[in-house]
Amino acid sequence: MSEATGVALSIRNATESETFDLAGQNVSTITNTIQSAFATPLPLKDMIRITFITGAGKQARQKYDEGAARAVTSTLRDLGYEDDRAASCVVECAGSFKLQHDTGKNLKTVVVFPKIIGNEEGANAENGALTPSLVPEGCPAHKIAMSSMNTFERMVGSQCPSWSQKKGCVAALEHLKSMVDDLDGKLIKGTPLDDAEQGFYDGVTALDEKLAFTKEEMHKQVENGDIAKFEKDILLEQNAERLETIADELEAAKGQTLEKLRVMKNKMTERKQLLQDIDPKPPHKLRHEQAIAKLWKEAVPLLQMEEKARGRLLSVKETQSVARKDEIMAEIEELEVRVVMIEYKFCALGVAITIILFKF
Repeated sequence: MSEATGVALSIRNATESETFDLAGQNVSTITNTIQSAFATPLPLKDMIRITFITGAGKQARQKYDEGAARAVTSTLRDLGYEDDRAASCVVECAGSFKLQHDTGKNLKTVVVFPKIIGNEEGANAENGALTPSLVPEGCPAHKIAMSSMNTFERMVGSQCPSWSQKKGCVAALEHLKSMVDDLDGKLIKGTPLDDAEQGFYDGVTALDEKLAFTKEEMHKQVENGDIAKFEKDILLEQNAERLETIADELEAAKGQTLEKLRVMKNKMTERKQLLQDIDPKPPHKLRHEQAIAKLWKEAVPLLQMEEKARGRLLSVKETQSVARKDEIMAEIEELEVRVVMIEYKFCALGVAITIILFKF
């Protein structure tokens, strides 16, 4: 990568969230800026938000190249970034971006959550020793794959208290196992692994033990009746489907197979009764529930004021209020990333899996 200059240098030197206006820049300049700024991870410990203004309303539309947004997003994709509408300013969303339309200011933007190096990785990178991996440093999958068994057990206990969160962890573990199996297949055929594959293969540990532990914890949670109503509904639906399948298989079964199916039917019937008898628990509260509620209380009158003022010029005071509203909504967005379940793109693997976002 050539040495970053101008806007690209400002981006690489940023330590806090910043906004860059791309007015007056053509596609070629924008592409070079994005390439220079994001070709390698930024030397940061904590996540920041880099916002690019790529378009505006009628009065300022001519200031922006019509291909500005596309130049930003296509270059980011070439660099391994992913479009994630649920992304927010947390380390787990490193390497993602999203397009936004600020209707209050009538601006179109691309918000980037850059790949970052972090503490230990930064020290290694300065010495030219940064080891690549298929799973980016700091994301939930990396923590699951690389943690010791003792650390993993503590993480599940503190970060995945609900049954559905543990189910999300199981989904991640199963996908990690399939990745390891694919790499084993390459090695058996005598195909050497590239640096990223080798980095992942060498670091991943105890996936079978982690999977067995998490499933057992899920089982205990159901046995203890520690599930929410939506989780109870999911389990009852799964149970009904399994009973229906067994009933179909029983019609044609004979001998030992028939006996096994009868035993399975009895177990599933008992489980159905167990589930029906459970008194559901309230869903786990959001870690930042009080802060979110406080911010919404402040945001509601500002949103109402903005709606009433639509179609006319805003006063200075109203403009300031709208600006504050945007700040509040950004804060809410960052806090709500901890919500119970979201559609989370599984790191940089290109596989969209609905999993629980860990609260690391």
